[in-house]
Order: sequence, then structure tokens, then C-alpha cells
Amino acid sequence: MDARSPGSDASLTLDPAEVRTILFGVMLAMFLSALDQTIVATALPTIGVAFSDLESLPWIVTSYLLTATAVTPLTGKLADIYGPRPVLLGGIAIFLIGSIACALAPSIFWLVLARAFQGIGGGGLISLAQTIIGLMISPRERGRYQGYFAAVFISSSIAGPILGGFFAQHLHWSLIFWINVPLGLAAALRSDRALRRLPPHHHRHRLDVLGALLMCCATVALLLALSWGGTRFSWGSVEVLGLVAGSVTLWALFGLRIATAVEPLLPLSVLSNQVVLTGVIAAACAMGTLIGLSIQLPLYYESVQHMSASQSGLAMIPLMAGVVVGATATGRLMPRIVHYKRLPVAGMTIGMLALAVLTVDPAATPLALLVLLTGLAGVGLGTVLPVVTVGVQNAVPVAQIGTATAAQNFFRSLGGAVLTAVFGAIVVGVAGVGGAHEVGGSLALDAEGAAKMAHAFRWVFAAAAFALFVGLVAMLIMEERPLRTTVHHTTNLE
Repeated sequence: MDARSPGSDASLTLDPAEVRTILFGVMLAMFLSALDQTIVATALPTIGVAFSDLESLPWIVTSYLLTATAVTPLTGKLADIYGPRPVLLGGIAIFLIGSIACALAPSIFWLVLARAFQGIGGGGLISLAQTIIGLMISPRERGRYQGYFAAVFISSSIAGPILGGFFAQHLHWSLIFWINVPLGLAAALRSDRALRRLPPHHHRHRLDVLGALLMCCATVALLLALSWGGTRFSWGSVEVLGLVAGSVTLWALFGLRIATAVEPLLPLSVLSNQVVLTGVIAAACAMGTLIGLSIQLPLYYESVQHMSASQSGLAMIPLMAGVVVGATATGRLMPRIVHYKRLPVAGMTIGMLALAVLTVDPAATPLALLVLLTGLAGVGLGTVLPVVTVGVQNAVPVAQIGTATAAQNFFRSLGGAVLTAVFGAIVVGVAGVGGAHEVGGSLALDAEGAAKMAHAFRWVFAAAAFALFVGLVAMLIMEERPLRTTVHHTTNLE
């Protein structure tokens, strides 16, 4: 077999220098997507005040997550068909166009639409990067490269909240989107050159566009019900119940499509894999909790802890940096221990307990304790991500790495969209938005509003702790298979 023919073991055709060259190109694309997730959060309160619409704030995030969720499985299939390079470059181009549209949005309605378009491009960037890593490096050796990934997520996790708060408070919120333009152009140029070194990886697949549409519509109906219930309509209203019924029906049709399509969006051969099924549930709970908290915590810091936008950005660092620490340490330990699953089990338990403590009295929690607990929660969340990613890729053949990785990221994005909507519904439903005003570019509430917001976050932290409990159960059930030492399941090339 030709060393660079489809189906060959990429790890045997690339020397360490070539692997690092490809990694650096992919890391720029990962940084672009990772920064966008962290830089928006601390600017959200300011955006809501600027457009006089705090109720619609969750949709700035969920609209992005919705389209990103829908396209993630499609990008995995496209990468398996055409290779990851053209799909990655196309995603960056769409992401940049969406970023410019976000910066120029004249109202929150157009901003939500622009974010949805941006998600079409950005949704597959991290998934494609993980697919590329899966094609180059064996599961057993993947932990050696966690330092490179850590550099990306440490820089985005620290720079994102700080830049978002600084731009919102001292300059203008639109800069959080304009900054994507030079970064995106650099990522496209660097990735294009680097990925030309990757050996061909093409497999015949069909695109299930109908399945993607059913899934997207089902998710929209669910998110609308969560966002409008208790605010625009009562939970028992015809509108909300109709949306819930519509979502259930569309999900049922999506399940039927998966079972009957020649090549469905999410193949049963992948979803029926025990490691994939339990792993994606754990990842969805962990990532959903992380995204939901990263979006809602700035509201808590500014309204309850009386911080400025810049200060709330600094306060977000423990959570985001904790995720990087947990993920990096877990990635490095995985090749060295047999029972690698114990790492996320311990991490999720610690994270769940930390969030449970925050439910006691959110209004009077000292800042030092708050920083410690959010940092511990971040570390716990971080332990889940590398184990699930490597475990899922380890459990499927190389021809399905792109699809399996995309399926994992699909459920992670879906978990993020749903839990962000749930947390947002709790905040708006319990605290309302009355008495909100702007002080120095930041959100401020009167005394009564601040008390209601603190009470709302007691339930937000409780919901986050419960989500981690569900993820912990899934992780305990997940089968712990030995990690392969080659990219392929077979050993004929060793």
C-alpha cells in the first residue's frame, strides 16, 4: 500500500517536524473559535444595555450554538469525503463574513441573525482540528501534544474575558467581532500551507441534508420554548406547549431518519457504540455547563458582586483557566495510567460539589471563595474533554473518525445550546430584567433587582450541579477500552 494513499497510517508518513507544522496551522483555527466563545461572554451585559434588550441576550449565544450544532456533523462528513483542508478554509471564510456582519449589526435582532451565520462557519473548526489530530497521532500518544492545545486554550481563556470586558467598558462592543478579521486571515493562510502536508484521507459518504434540517428545526423549537416560557408566555400556554410538542415530533422524525436513511447524519453504527453513546452524554453535560456558566456568570458578577465589565472579565479567568489545567493534566496522564476514566470521574465529582456549595448563599459568597469554587469547577469540567475525545476516536475505525468526532461535538454544542437556554430562562424567569441600567458601560441593578438575581443564580448553580451529576453517571457507565498505539484499529502496518 502506498504510504500516502487513502487508508494508510498517517502517523507513519509524517515525521515529528511535519506533525508540529500541521499542528501550528490547526491551532490558529482552534484559537479563532475558542476566543470567540470567551470574548463574547463579558460583553453581553453591555450589548443588552446598548440595545435595551436584556431578555434576548441568551439568543446571541444560542443562535451561534444552534447553527454550529447543525453543521458540525456535516463538516465531519465533508472532511471524510474531501479531506479536512478545504472544509476548514471554507469554515474560516464563513466565520469571518459572519463576524463582520455582527460588528455592523444595527439591532439585537440582526446581531442574533449574524451570530447564526457566524456559527455555520465556526461550528466545525474545533471538530475539524480534533479530526486532523486523530488522523495523525495514535490515541496512546495524543497526550504528548496536549501542551500545544493548552497554549491555545490558556491564551483564549485568559485573553477572551479580559478583552471582551475591556472593549465593552472602554471602547466599543463591536471590537469583539472586528478582532476576528486579522486572526481569521492569519489562520486561513497558515492552515492552508500546513494542511497541504497532510496525507490524503478521502472516503465515500453521502450528506444527509434532510436529517440536518430536522435536527435544526427540533432544536429551534426546544430553545424557543425554553426562552419564551415564563417570560413572553406562561409555561402552560398553547404557544409553549405547542413548541414542546413540535420539538418532540421533530426529534422523533429525526430518529426515524437516522434509522432509515442510507447514510444518516449520525450513523447508528456510531451512535450504538457504547463508548460513543455514553461519552457524548458526559461531554454534552460538561461542555453545556461550561458554556452556560461562561455566558451567565458575567451577569452575576456585575449585578450581584457589583463588578465592572473589565473586572467581570478578570473574574472569569479561574473558571476558564481551570478548564485548561484540568484538560492538560488529564491529557498528559492518560498515556501513563491504565484506568484513565478515574480522572474525569474524580473531576466531575469535585466540580459538582463546588457548584453545590455556591447554591448556599450566592449574594454573600466572598470573592476569594467564589474564585476558588469556580476554579475547582473549571478543573473538574476540563478533565472530561480529553478523555471523551480520545476515547471516542479510539473506539471507531479510521474511516469514521471525522463522523464520530463531529457527533461528539454535535452533542457538546447541543448541550451548550440547551443549558445556556435553561440558565437564561432561570435568570429571566426568577430575576426578571426590571431596574436594569448602565453604569460606566456595565450592567447595574437596584437593591431589589440584585437580590432577585442572587436568588436566580442559586437555581442556576443548582441546575449546573445536576447537569454534572448526569454527566458523572454517564462517565461511570462508559466502557474503558485500552488506548491504541496506532491510528488504525489494525496492526498490519506496525
